[in-house]
Amino acid sequence: MLEWIKQPWPWYVAGPLIGLTVPLLLLLGNRTFGISSSLRHICAACMPANIPFFKYDWKKESWNLFFAVGILIGGFIAFNFLSSSAPLTVNPKLVQEMAGYGITSYDGLIPQELFNWPALLTVKGFILMVLGGFLVGFGTRYAGGCTSGHSIMGLSNLQWPSLVATCCFMAGGFIMANLILPFILKL
Repeated sequence: MLEWIKQPWPWYVAGPLIGLTVPLLLLLGNRTFGISSSLRHICAACMPANIPFFKYDWKKESWNLFFAVGILIGGFIAFNFLSSSAPLTVNPKLVQEMAGYGITSYDGLIPQELFNWPALLTVKGFILMVLGGFLVGFGTRYAGGCTSGHSIMGLSNLQWPSLVATCCFMAGGFIMANLILPFILKL
């Protein structure tokens, strides 16, 4: 059983399981879903300041905090008890392309040549980790939610802003992966 759980699940199993969260949430009376809103709930609970954005009844959305904590616990369990020690299988064409950028290690989920503490002090590392993290956070707030909230829950509710946001997420991802990231990796 444990070996079956450890193997990658195909899209036709994982996709419907993710999709089933929407009817489950709707049956439970929740109209919103997303991870970025958890940070807002934490700030509303911990900040007694008189900031209008944080003045709402965050306790009604406390299930979202439990969901986010569950993701952290699930990630910890998966990494420490269910992960394989075998290196990741990467397409040979991608290996060749990444070697041109100095990335040769595939022992983890992220390239150690790019994401480590010493790399943070380089221009490339600063752009990828600090500036990239800021832009993700800013984009999430500017779009009124994250990819999971808009793409899973918003599209399921046929919300026009979620369709626009999801199209922008996808376009931004394509532009970043194909135009901007290769330029940054050459720095």
